[in-house]
Amino acid sequence: MRWSRYFIPTLKEDPAEAEVISHKLLLRAGMIRKLTSGIYTYLPTGWKALQKISSIVRQEMNRFDGIEMIMPAVQPGDLWMESGRWEAYGKELLRFKDRHDRDYCIGPTHEEVITDLIRREVKSYRQLPLNLYQIQTKFRDEIRPRFGLMRGREFIMKDAYSFDMDDAGASKSYESMRQAYISIFKKLGLRFRAVEADSGAIGGSFSHEFMVLADTGEDTIATCTGCDFAANLEKAEVKCQGQDCAECSMPFEKVKTLGLHTVEQVAGFLNVPAQKIVKTLLYNADGKSVAALVRGDRELNEIKLKNILNVQTLELASRAEVEKWSGAKVGFAGPVELVVDRIVADLELEFDTDWITGANQDDFHLKHVDLRRDVNISGYFDLRTITSLDPCPKCAGEIYLTKGIEVGHIFKLGTKYSQSMKAVYLDENGKEELIIMGCYGIGVSRILASCIEQNHDQNGIIFTPAIAPFEAVVIALNYKDQEVREHSEAVYDQLRSIGVDVLLDDRDERPGFKFKDNDLIGSPIQVVIGGKGLKNRIYEVKIRHSGERIQVPIEEFSSRFMAIRNGVLDHFGLSAKN
Repeated sequence: MRWSRYFIPTLKEDPAEAEVISHKLLLRAGMIRKLTSGIYTYLPTGWKALQKISSIVRQEMNRFDGIEMIMPAVQPGDLWMESGRWEAYGKELLRFKDRHDRDYCIGPTHEEVITDLIRREVKSYRQLPLNLYQIQTKFRDEIRPRFGLMRGREFIMKDAYSFDMDDAGASKSYESMRQAYISIFKKLGLRFRAVEADSGAIGGSFSHEFMVLADTGEDTIATCTGCDFAANLEKAEVKCQGQDCAECSMPFEKVKTLGLHTVEQVAGFLNVPAQKIVKTLLYNADGKSVAALVRGDRELNEIKLKNILNVQTLELASRAEVEKWSGAKVGFAGPVELVVDRIVADLELEFDTDWITGANQDDFHLKHVDLRRDVNISGYFDLRTITSLDPCPKCAGEIYLTKGIEVGHIFKLGTKYSQSMKAVYLDENGKEELIIMGCYGIGVSRILASCIEQNHDQNGIIFTPAIAPFEAVVIALNYKDQEVREHSEAVYDQLRSIGVDVLLDDRDERPGFKFKDNDLIGSPIQVVIGGKGLKNRIYEVKIRHSGERIQVPIEEFSSRFMAIRNGVLDHFGLSAKN
């Protein structure tokens, strides 16, 4: 492909609308353009990169016995009502009515549609197991779409669904998909981790996220230095190492804390560490009032709390609710004599006493609170977010926290959908059994953004060879010069003949302009051909990720290029075979 005949509308400056580096560079490199909030047009180079990602996803899904199909984007609301997700999914589900006043939605995922298909078509155990997948556009009506392709409303996703006779078969399918995902991200040349995760709105009993490691990632991952444990903060279990304190504290007493409502303010005023204060956080959980207690220096994990309470909705209590339930302004609520439906506490609070809490009265706190004596707690649970000071829950080793971007998520669904939608099969004895399901998603368009977040510098994108729209670019410094043109065309044809996806920059532009554009679009290898080099019988090869410039004698170009190419592949953990 020749640049002069292609469509790559690059920009010199960062667009004002872009917040993160991938968004800036995708716009500047002419790979995407915004249509409306959270919805983008993929321009030729952007679409080319997405096709390469999709091709690798497809190869590995097929290799691990996935069968490709395609399902409608528009889904009848009746199916979502049947599964129970029509209301539970929330406002992210874009709902509408057709001319006959029937409910429909634009699919954010396809569990209902695929379950409906399988319950109609699969009747016997002989038809199982199955693993069906598609690569398709999805829509989720995000309240605040941002960061370009990282959190858009419309996006491209690969979603797969497995169907098995029993838990053993479902576990086998799950492990097969886990291995497929590992293979996919390795072939894409990305640095990633598979981490334990919460199942969220999809549901199910067990799940893993696949996270591309990047300092700009929104998610934090807890990883052990001594074993293979890795989990996101929503899921990471905290092992409490405290020993039970048998002593009770003295009777609690009320102290005046005028205008002091934060942990830091109260701790400073009473001259105690934040660890001795109990935070009382009030929530509305499916219409019930709930108080969650954690130590003053800890962060409550709302995902853990929601799962422990087993509720559909969990919202921090409003100011009015706080004042109604506690009788005090925000910042002075406490568990003693608190009138709520349920009080739960973090495990850590079970192993100590003599706490400071809010007094449920404006400008007052309580000292010497013994939770076991003074509070009706319904249970102690792992409610807080893990920190780097906590031991690994698996081996007690050291935990370190790193940033990542979620690009894949796999779930053990069990019978969540097959039970509600009555997807059954007949076993070898003619007995009706529920089908066991799994669900496996990859954000194809998010992978493109994540690759850039992980691989860039001040000059632009540094694509991995597997994702780059063009693996190499031939830069003709003065294409009008006959000798430069002939050599550039010859190298271009030569690279194409050996299977290299190559772009010829034949534009009538200044060398500096071409260098900036080519650094911006991120091709892994640049072959620079100019009059000065030709006089010395030299082509210059630039390696984008390192900036190294190699002077290659023209006669040695073929063999030297392949060695350079293999070195680039090795840098990204790839090989020439891939």
